[in-house]
Amino acid sequence: MNISFLKESNSSSLAERYRLGDLAVGELFGCHPSEQESWAKRASRLDEKAAQRANPAKVAEALKRYQEKLPYFPEAAKSLEKLGQPNSLVIVGGQQAGLFGGALLIFYKALSVIQTAREAERKLGRPVIPLFWIAGEDHDFDEANHVNIQSAEGGIRRVRVERPEGPRLAVSRTSLTSGQWHTALQELAAQLPDTEFKQSLLERLQTHVADAPTLSLAFARLLADWFGSMGLVLLDADDPSLRALEGPMFRDLILRNDELESALKQGEQLVLDRGFNLQAETTSGSANLFLHHEQGRLLLHKDDESFIDRKGNVAYSREEMVALTVDHPDRLSTNALTRPLMQDYLLPVLGAVLGPSEIAYWGILGPAFREFGLSMPILVPRQSFTYLEPSVAKLLDKYHLSAEEALSEWAKRKSDWLSKQDEWKIEEQFEHAKRQFLELYAPIMATVSSVQPGLATLAATNQDKIIEQMKYLESRSIDAIAKQHDSSLRQWDRIQISLSPLDKPQERVYGTIHFLNRFGPDWLALWIDVPYEAIGGQRLVEGLTT
Repeated sequence: MNISFLKESNSSSLAERYRLGDLAVGELFGCHPSEQESWAKRASRLDEKAAQRANPAKVAEALKRYQEKLPYFPEAAKSLEKLGQPNSLVIVGGQQAGLFGGALLIFYKALSVIQTAREAERKLGRPVIPLFWIAGEDHDFDEANHVNIQSAEGGIRRVRVERPEGPRLAVSRTSLTSGQWHTALQELAAQLPDTEFKQSLLERLQTHVADAPTLSLAFARLLADWFGSMGLVLLDADDPSLRALEGPMFRDLILRNDELESALKQGEQLVLDRGFNLQAETTSGSANLFLHHEQGRLLLHKDDESFIDRKGNVAYSREEMVALTVDHPDRLSTNALTRPLMQDYLLPVLGAVLGPSEIAYWGILGPAFREFGLSMPILVPRQSFTYLEPSVAKLLDKYHLSAEEALSEWAKRKSDWLSKQDEWKIEEQFEHAKRQFLELYAPIMATVSSVQPGLATLAATNQDKIIEQMKYLESRSIDAIAKQHDSSLRQWDRIQISLSPLDKPQERVYGTIHFLNRFGPDWLALWIDVPYEAIGGQRLVEGLTT
């Protein structure tokens, strides 16, 4: 196994400066994962505030009921037992569900959660549970309903499940039919290349969707398959059993909503004062809460003492909203800015594993945490990887190309290589011919212009047409050379489509399922042995084979 760091594409971003320990940025967050004392300090703070959180035994019981819907692993069951203990802590990371496991970055986030929990448990000498928070309450179905793979022909193919007609409900509340799951599996089977692992993979996926689950539940079952043996606990943010425990925090968020808005604005100003753009600017008058309604998941705003949605579907008084926290907390939902506060109320969050965009919007949350008597957990940058397949590594060697060059200079390197295959020096010859032609034609243009001034325009047009025809012949000649090297150029394309598909990071395009089909279940298990980096960073991994 060979692992090396890659250069970050945006070294001046808020997330990258936080990752590298910039003190000015660190003031927005408090603790930093690279500082040994941060872990003990955060643990002590959680112990002091234990009475202000939800009952750990009841949280553990709710999570236990949820795990009963998932594949069983004794290691995950043991983590649940620990969770109910008063001295236990949690490392949490989350994501919206993804069809058939979603993009690689989700796999890497879950891996980061597990490795961070193991490292924290070693440092503190007390139980630290890895927990993955599925954002099932989110209603953007189009973000969750697809996965990308590389087909046998080498192209990128998207497999998706269409959203049912009707209101945009939370993903965990959006029912799918057996027919929809059958169609998605058939499409996946048609697009995945044939390998020795394909049939067993498809059969396992079929067991997860046989009862026509929601997208969130099918996703949870697959993550349990991949990480249950490593002790990962799964949580759906829209689980009614958990919602029943969140009522007190919802009540505070409602009664002190004006203070919440003010704290978020203060946090935004702190970020702006340090020269950064806001990841997502808060809307004036937003309650930063959603309501689950028959018309969909509705974002609430404040209108005097009422909480309304913009389309006029609902209007609740503050008293009626508070009543919901007791009678129907399952009708309430956090947004991206209040979810971290709810997590801290529900769980003893020692650290939160976050991607770059998440770190950027958490940057404004410091004042909001303090407003509600909370403190921000240690933010752990998610580990990021580019996986170098053995076949692609051989191509890099063949063309004397480093992975870094392939990621940042692929088009130029490919063009340079093709130019070297031109033994006739086509471009050079045509450039020389065009210069000679222009030199020979210049006196003619001058002569005809003196004969009759109106001929100057005709002469210029004639010159342009001749140059255009020369360029056309040059282009056809270069194409002819390219066709002679068609096989090699396809290999160049193979490098790019593997390492930087669609000119995006590999982890954001391909689904884990693509690599699982190609390399088998043992490939997934090997990732736990990749050395842990507390501050994350983009790394190249090669030689990950059994």
